[in-house]
Amino acid sequence: MSVLTVRNLGVEVRDRLKAQAAAHGRSMEAEARAILSAAVAPKGVSETGLGSRIADLFADEPAPHVERSGEPARAAGFEA
Repeated sequence: MSVLTVRNLGVEVRDRLKAQAAAHGRSMEAEARAILSAAVAPKGVSETGLGSRIADLFADEPAPHVERSGEPARAAGFEA
């Protein structure tokens, strides 16, 4: 592992980084690592998994309403 020291970081930048880290539930150091990793990642490569990216696409959609009949669930039949 390498160590990187950032000098002369503005107070506002530090405060925004701290707030963003808290919102993501991680330390400022972990947040800075995530930001730097994303910034230098090859184009088209995402550290977010496919399932998370699909969920993000539909995050603003309302959940579908499913009517239930009250009968217990039963296994699907595959016989012809």
